[in-house]
Amino acid sequence: MVLRTTTSTTLWWLLLPSLLLISSLLLFKKGRRSIISRSSPSSTSSPSPSPTLPLGSLGWPLVGETIEFVSCAYSDRPETFINKRRALYGKVFKSHIFGNPTIVSTDAEVIKFILQSDAKSFVPSYPKSLTELMGKSSILLINGGLQRRIHGLVGAFFKSPHLKAQITRDMEKLVRESMAKWREDEAIFIQDETKNIAFQVLVKALISLDPGEEMELLKKQFQEFILGLMSLPIKLPGTQLYRSLRAKKEMVKLVRKLIRSKREEMNGTTTSIVSKDVIDVLLNDSSNQLTDELIADNMIDMMIPGEDSVPVLMTLAINYLSDCPAALKQLTVCVMSNQFSLHAFFNKSS
Repeated sequence: MVLRTTTSTTLWWLLLPSLLLISSLLLFKKGRRSIISRSSPSSTSSPSPSPTLPLGSLGWPLVGETIEFVSCAYSDRPETFINKRRALYGKVFKSHIFGNPTIVSTDAEVIKFILQSDAKSFVPSYPKSLTELMGKSSILLINGGLQRRIHGLVGAFFKSPHLKAQITRDMEKLVRESMAKWREDEAIFIQDETKNIAFQVLVKALISLDPGEEMELLKKQFQEFILGLMSLPIKLPGTQLYRSLRAKKEMVKLVRKLIRSKREEMNGTTTSIVSKDVIDVLLNDSSNQLTDELIADNMIDMMIPGEDSVPVLMTLAINYLSDCPAALKQLTVCVMSNQFSLHAFFNKSS
């Protein structure tokens, strides 16, 4: 049996956070002031020099260098966009990506300075296509007390013994079902398998949706939605952003239907209902700040880790086990002797 992983996708989704967050793609300030400027001369009589932008290219009008950035992202060598410009312009260079003039830093000292600066000097920013898709109610875009409240409620639920037991049972069940369908004469694309498993487990934890027609519809719409997160910020019929926004609208419609059903169930009983998913947790909040729109939007946003970050980690775990025969043998012996299960493992480790 041949095991394969989608290498380019795996590498890209590992590299993307580094490019956008760790390497700090920083939008120019209004007036296009330089983030990195020359030192002021010690003489007070001479005027300060004008701020100087790093070397680089802003690419084509409107689209900038977005097309090349995206095409590299989905190639076998997603790092080539950065490497090519770093060789030409240095570790810090200017570009134009996703509709905004951008300064890209791959310099550790610059990144450290930015991350340690106060909130007045540098503020988080996201591509326009991403903010359009996330919506104004997204936990990525709200701040202050409301953001802390959502983080606290959701974080506490995900740490609960009840959810941990549910996730490990569901994960083990889905892994066994998936493996039962494998054939010796077919290549197994591990990342595709882990995506399917992780998405179903996460969706059940978020909105208690079981496998079936609605789950398949949600997966189809979600795939269209996720493609728009890194797309040109052009919202016209036929563009990826337009299709992704329509897909999110359909997903939100499904989630709001589930929210209405849960509200009716809660209103029809006088006893407190134990939270079975994240929707229950947020609906049980007494602050009256969490509207149905906010809850629905954030359920979609919270599905994103089930698309790539978690599947990539699962795929890498399998890859590393394959490269370490001793560890693989020890794990195989445990499984074959019925001494190991995900549920028992996590209960023991908690």
